Parts: sequence; structure tokens; C-alpha cells
Amino acid sequence: MDTVAVVMREPGAVALSRLGLPELDKGELIVRVDWSGISTGTERLLWDGTMPSFPGMGYPLVPGYETVGRVIQAAPGLESRLGEFVFVSGAHCYGDIRGLFGGAASHIVCKSAKAHVIPERLGPDGTLMALAATAHHALCVGADAPELVVGHGVLGRLLARVTIAAGYPAPVVWEVNETRRAGAAGYEVLHPDEDPSHDYRQICDVSGDAGVLDSLVERLAPGGEVTLAGFYSQALNFSFAPAFMREARFVIAAEWQPEDLSEVIALCASMKLDLGQLISHSVAADDAHSAYNTAFGDPECLKMILDWRDLP
Repeated sequence: MDTVAVVMREPGAVALSRLGLPELDKGELIVRVDWSGISTGTERLLWDGTMPSFPGMGYPLVPGYETVGRVIQAAPGLESRLGEFVFVSGAHCYGDIRGLFGGAASHIVCKSAKAHVIPERLGPDGTLMALAATAHHALCVGADAPELVVGHGVLGRLLARVTIAAGYPAPVVWEVNETRRAGAAGYEVLHPDEDPSHDYRQICDVSGDAGVLDSLVERLAPGGEVTLAGFYSQALNFSFAPAFMREARFVIAAEWQPEDLSEVIALCASMKLDLGQLISHSVAADDAHSAYNTAFGDPECLKMILDWRDLP
């Protein structure tokens, strides 16, 4: 079977290409993709060529780790999975083309364990599962739940929603961009200058702003903690004396784990976690280049997804 996939040949160069898929091996599925998301974190770094080097990095590549679709073929012994509506966090099935992260394609081959059943009512919102799992990991990695979230992009909104869904008090959210202060769901969004508090015990930054640390340390209570949950392409630094006086702690939230994904799927299934009203743009997959330009260049674009349903 062939697939149509987004291929990034080099930074800034995206086009659809037809690629061959391998035959199903033991324990594998073929998923017909309905929607895939464009990440404004890691994929932006791939797009502009600033992604730090790590194993598997290189061009050409198929990006994408936010994929939703339906199982249409299954290896022997997995026939019961046919027809399931699933979330898949990427695939490595394109031969010489790197699957980094491999989810932006009309069809993908993946291990059965990587295809997670999600409520069908989620539809395209299911593409947000990886971000929701990232938010859940940021919630759990700190000493306590965040009292302040910095940044009201999709990840910041999900972190606030996941915090509430998990039974913790609603955090305050900071956002300097006026157009992004709308859309709160059960929590308050403020410009930092509007917030008089200087006694936060737990702050979680998802802004990705490498220069934000000093302003956050100033808002900590003694012994307070800052969790860094954004992706920072520049070196982080902070003034030592204010952090010393507060005996501040810094924690880095790394990649989400399988238990984070399982937990947010359960929260969605129980309807405690709402993923609605977070996708601002949806573009047909055959216009992928335009979609990537909009995702990374339009400040009004909160979250972009590609719609693969009309591709053969």
C-alpha cells in the first residue's frame, strides 16, 4: 500500500509526496488518517531549522505526532481492532524518509500498542491528545499542582484544564498577548502586570520564552518551584541572588509518558476534560504548505490541523 505524506525536504520546504508502506508485520495495524495536527513547538523548530540535534534528526522527514484515524487493516490476531477510532503519536514506516515524527500522512503503519482508542465523539479534537498528555506530565512532575501557568497558547490552556479536571484548584494564567487572553474555561487570565501576587509556590512556564526566569523567580514564595514545560531553543539563565534568597527550585518537564496519555484519555472519556474550542484552523491536507505557513506565521492561529479525509 502507498500513502500520501507531508515531506519536509529541508527547513521551510513542505510538500505532499506519495510514499510506499511496508507490509504488515506481527503486531501491526494500518490506520486511515482523518486528521493530524501541526505542532507549533517541535515542528516549528524543524520548519525553521533550529531544532537541536538528537538521534533520528535529519531531512527529508515526515513530521507529525498528533494523528487521529481509523484502523482499516490488522495483522493476524488483531482483527478485533478493525474499525477502532484511535490516536497515534507518530509512525516510522517510510523507508529512507525519516519518520520524525511520522504522523502527517493519509495512511500509517504502527504497532498496535501505539494506537490508542479514544472516544469517537472527540473527532478532530482527538489530535490534541499528545498536548494534553504533555500538560498532564507537566502537572505531575512538579512538587505540587501549578498555581500559576505562564502562557495561554494551546498547551497553557490544556494545562489549566487538566489541572482543574484532576481535582486541583484553578490556576491563574499569564498572557502578554492581548488577543490570546480570551478563551478561559474556569480560570482567570491576566497580563503579568495585573497580577500583584508574589507568593506562588508552584509556577509552570509553557511559553518557551528563554528570558522569563527572573520575572518568575520574583513571584515565588520562599522554597517555591518553577517547572519548565515549554521547549526552549535558546540558553536559559537567571540571576542567582533572587533565586538564592527564595531557595528556588527548578524542574524540567520532559516528554509525556504512556501513563500521562492513558490518564487524559480517561479524563476525556469521563467528560471531566473538555478539548473543545482549541483548534482554530483546519486545512485540507493537499494544501499542507499553506497550512504550515499559517500555523507558524499567523498570530491568530492557535492550533492548525490537516484534514486528510478527502485524499484517496
